Amino acid sequence: MSEKYYLTPVELEIMEILWKLREGTVHEVLEGLPAKRKLAYTSVSTMLRILQQKKSVGIKKSGRQHIYFPLLNKENYAKQSLNKIVQNVFAGDSAQLVSFLVDQNPLSFEEINTIQKMLDAKKKELA
Repeated sequence: MSEKYYLTPVELEIMEILWKLREGTVHEVLEGLPAKRKLAYTSVSTMLRILQQKKSVGIKKSGRQHIYFPLLNKENYAKQSLNKIVQNVFAGDSAQLVSFLVDQNPLSFEEINTIQKMLDAKKKELA
């Protein structure tokens, strides 16, 4: 997996904020953190620079401010991360992943129906 697809928990937290904001300054990212999350301005700035080095985040200058924006697409990140989990944890067997999720997470009747509809649609697509 490419280095840009490996994010630490703090990097992922910052990326989630940038995906939501679409772009932002260090202050705006700080404001996007949960109130209980205490990170210093310098820590967020450092994390954004690391994400920039990983080519997950781009930067542009606006006056004296630096504005950061995601280069890493959330959908691509999710896809790559999930593929890595399927390969490394479930020996490439997606059915094992689904089975694990169903067994380990309480699902409501409504959620089961939604999943069933997705599976039915996929069956029709493959037929």
